[in-house]
Amino acid sequence: RRVAITARGMINSGRKALMAVTEVISAKLKESFSPTHLEVVDESDGCGAKISVIIISEEFTGKNMLKRHKAVHAVLKDELPNIHAFSQKTHTPAEWAKKQQQS
Repeated sequence: RRVAITARGMINSGRKALMAVTEVISAKLKESFSPTHLEVVDESDGCGAKISVIIISEEFTGKNMLKRHKAVHAVLKDELPNIHAFSQKTHTPAEWAKKQQQS
């Protein structure tokens, strides 16, 4: 099944129902990483061209930043070509807890 992102930041899967880019990204990340915390933000005023994510998951334990980011890119390989800017922060729950204490 082919999925395309329209100019308005919606996903068109060939059916009548449309989903926001953030909803599709969120669903895929939840399914792949079982995060304890997930934020998916459309920073482009709703068009879906600039997305930032924060993913907190045990799946990142023992992986460096590059491997984490490659894993996220692999999951979102169909969506990323249609997104102008994508930023991600990937942490383990322990790293996230430490970061939260520092702020």
